[in-house]
Amino acid sequence: MITSKQRAYLRALANDLPAIMQIGKGGLTENMLKTFSDALEAKELIKLHVLENCGYAPKEVLEALAEALDAEPVAATGKKIVLYRASEKKPVIELPKA
Repeated sequence: MITSKQRAYLRALANDLPAIMQIGKGGLTENMLKTFSDALEAKELIKLHVLENCGYAPKEVLEALAEALDAEPVAATGKKIVLYRASEKKPVIELPKA
């Protein structure tokens, strides 16, 4: 669990990130979960775009992804969501102390 200070730090880092993928009417599939998991391992912080035709609110998608990927939900702003998970092999992002 990350603190609000750490979440704010991660939100600031995510401002300049492009959305790496879109979630549409197909919802969340096993292939997408695998892709997101690989991206989290490589980058630790990812931004995704939830399309209008998804059928779920961005916050719902954020919570579902965080649970499925064992990641921390960082933000759901508009149609963009941000997830964080520390890399097991080579962590790059150093969070502020709690």
